[in-house]
Amino acid sequence: MIDLHTHTDRSDGTASPAQLVHDAKAMGLQALGITDHDTLDGCDMAVPLAAAADLELICGIELSTRPDPPPDGSRPPSVHLLGYFLQEPASAGFRQWIKGHQDSRRERNRKLIAKLNSLGVEITLEEVQVLGKHLTGRPHFAKILLKKGYVKTNQEAFDRYLADNASASVEREEPELVEGVRRIREGGGMPSLAHPVRLPERGRASLEKLLRVLMDNGLQGLEVYHSEHSLEDTALYKELAAQFQLIETGGTDFHGDNKPSIHLGTGKGGNVNLNYGLLENMRRGVAEFAAR
Repeated sequence: MIDLHTHTDRSDGTASPAQLVHDAKAMGLQALGITDHDTLDGCDMAVPLAAAADLELICGIELSTRPDPPPDGSRPPSVHLLGYFLQEPASAGFRQWIKGHQDSRRERNRKLIAKLNSLGVEITLEEVQVLGKHLTGRPHFAKILLKKGYVKTNQEAFDRYLADNASASVEREEPELVEGVRRIREGGGMPSLAHPVRLPERGRASLEKLLRVLMDNGLQGLEVYHSEHSLEDTALYKELAAQFQLIETGGTDFHGDNKPSIHLGTGKGGNVNLNYGLLENMRRGVAEFAAR
């Protein structure tokens, strides 16, 4: 059993890299992929720990990107890309680019605090950063809003204040989707479109159109298996991966206590069950792409 989509407390998960490695080894995972949002810090910390535990570690990242705006000029929702560094570590150039990406997240957080304060919400960036620790994001804001009684659930925090179209929404400078694909490829990684079930346009025709554009810019994989995918979703994405000769990827999207219904290695109610052959196929697929 393997899990190639997980998050640590270096982004918006709650488990430290050490705890995640320990838990993965304890439950018998053969390979663990750490794919923190917009940072490689968690994976870097886990490398010696996984080696000591005799656990195969796959270093990855999950990038937040924006597709081109629609004709009406509205701001499209983020699209996430997974990058897997299967053959070599991420390049120095990619790491430097990621640091700039993190700076835009921090600037968004400062603006978000100011906007929340203007709406009568009395919270400070410092108290949110106590939760966010290493890379503060909107889930940490939601927890503070819940703790202080401004909302009754995390979902209400997003719906009312934090989502892209909510009252305290602040635009974050994110790379364009096709740029994200190119950056991962140029940085030595394998780009895969993450959890396509979350795309705003999920119909087959729309997905086919998007995949063609992304493949022209270097996309190699499609996340077929994910905790939020129904059986019908998985079947569709598996068909599309075969149709476009894309590499199938998958994982639970484990975040620890921030997403308590999603369990490491098994997803929601056991709906994710991936064997080591998936990772072998990913490596083989990357080699085949290189030979084309």
